[in-house]
Amino acid sequence: MALVVAQEVPTSSCMAVPHGPAGVGEARHRMREQLRRGGVAESVVDDAVLVLSELLSNACRHGRPLGDALAGDGDVRAAWRVDAAGRLVVEVTDGGGPTRPAPATPSVTAHGGRGLNIITALCDDWGVRDDVRGEVTVWVIVHDDVHDPDAGHRRDGFAGRVAAPAAVAALPELGFAGPFGDLG
Repeated sequence: MALVVAQEVPTSSCMAVPHGPAGVGEARHRMREQLRRGGVAESVVDDAVLVLSELLSNACRHGRPLGDALAGDGDVRAAWRVDAAGRLVVEVTDGGGPTRPAPATPSVTAHGGRGLNIITALCDDWGVRDDVRGEVTVWVIVHDDVHDPDAGHRRDGFAGRVAAPAAVAALPELGFAGPFGDLG
């Protein structure tokens, strides 16, 4: 007779990620696999992986590594969990930086500066927490209830919430006015 023991697959994790682009892919892969095994809706997993990428990129671009490491050395910390209420929370902690994380207003031609705006559009809530050691944690509630059958509903209206800059319509030679005009 075989005895089968059911184990709950953990839906929380904390990992050190190298300060730089090298560890982002590994963190994304680990999160995706873990949340899938935990039964989180695929659309929520997709949003969470995008959020993790944005937060890690921001931490490496604007923050210092944790501890006494020099810039480019050391780690940042990535963590995620599905709490008792069913909320998916993602956090990234770095050693702080010269500026406080805040959404930017990038120009049409800027190569960055949209990450926190994307997070604001996709997620239910986010914020910043400082600690006495100078560490800064950006936390995000990706979804309030990952067990809700409509858990990925925010993704459906994403294009409607992200408006094209007005300057795009003023540049007809780029050919973007038509596709962006359909979003409004």
